Amino acid sequence: MTNNPVDESFGPLKGLVVLDFSQLAQGPYATQILGDLGAEVIKVEPPKGDWMRHWSMANLYLNGEGASYLCLNRNKRSIALDLKQQAGVDVAKRLAAKADIVIENFRPGVMDRLGLGWETLSKINPRLVYCASSGFGHKGPYVKRPGQDLLIQAVAGLGYMCGQADDPPMGVPIGVADFVASQHIVYAVLAAIYSREKTGVGQRVDVNLLNSLLAIMIQELTVYLNGGGTPERSRSNIPSPYLGAPYGFYKTADGYIAISMNPLDKVARLIGVDGYEGRSESQVIDGRDEVRRDFAEGFLKRTTKEWLELLFKEDIWCAQVNDFADVEKDPQIAENEMIVQWEQPDVGTVRSVGIPVKFQDTPGKINRPAPAIGEHTIEILRLFGGYTEDEVSALQNQGAVWTTGPPKTKTAAE
Repeated sequence: MTNNPVDESFGPLKGLVVLDFSQLAQGPYATQILGDLGAEVIKVEPPKGDWMRHWSMANLYLNGEGASYLCLNRNKRSIALDLKQQAGVDVAKRLAAKADIVIENFRPGVMDRLGLGWETLSKINPRLVYCASSGFGHKGPYVKRPGQDLLIQAVAGLGYMCGQADDPPMGVPIGVADFVASQHIVYAVLAAIYSREKTGVGQRVDVNLLNSLLAIMIQELTVYLNGGGTPERSRSNIPSPYLGAPYGFYKTADGYIAISMNPLDKVARLIGVDGYEGRSESQVIDGRDEVRRDFAEGFLKRTTKEWLELLFKEDIWCAQVNDFADVEKDPQIAENEMIVQWEQPDVGTVRSVGIPVKFQDTPGKINRPAPAIGEHTIEILRLFGGYTEDEVSALQNQGAVWTTGPPKTKTAAE
């Protein structure tokens, strides 16, 4: 998939205008999802740009553009505003008056101090849906704490659950709190838009990383809260402290295979392990590490491909364990169009992850590459703010709006 010439009308969300003040990950990913589905996303940046322009996972920069920024900001237009100037704040208010949705992920209180909080903007635009996304919530003892993903994993108890017995707590190697919160933002603002269609008025929506992470730990916390005991991690790489054998990854003759919940006796018979006859349970908690060690010996006898061919015929829940090179060429991932590419100015071809949901009649698409800082400032002022050329020039002369940002971030090598 590559970006076509810009189409101002596509997708199930065409016509929806989103004013995006967010930076880093959870807000930008949420607004990218909305943009992928056809919403008009106006990215409001400070003159130096989104924080993620100057930081990238693996320190990977493509001709000065951070990979992390590029993968979270397609399908948006960028306007650079100096919100420390009243003129810049006035521009933001004027844009909010025409927007359907405002999304921000500053620490609680920042937007109010800027004069752009819910109370102010809802008076300007009573139909506005305003979403504030934070680390821990907009009130409470942790409200002033930094809300970064690893810190949320720690507080939510996720880090405590990961790893093997006697290991220290271990973080999940993806921004799980950020990206789950992104999806909560999306469904929350769309639900509020649906409500607005019935009531005629918008509302404030609050999302936070802590709640988002706790929400997807619903099974584990429910078990604990109802007498399941403190989670005890296994000594044999079982992925969850509340799960038993045979669940997990096993080494094969040439790689690894994943085994899900399956009857012990059936799996043991197929892999040639004795001693499990008549044991039809699919989850063993007591003695799970011993079961895993027995099964591990059996799986060493064949290659992953050979095991899959044998086990699929017997309706065993299993899968190959892909590394990223395998993911890139996996035929199902290709069929799902989940590795895509677009042309990024000054960079060339960028490859990333595609749009996960498919619409039969109003498909989403990659319509715009990630914008440069303030790339669309003038057209946004004219199209969405109704500013005249003289007014635009005056704002530029004041430094309230920017059409270009500072020099590109250098790569680590530079």
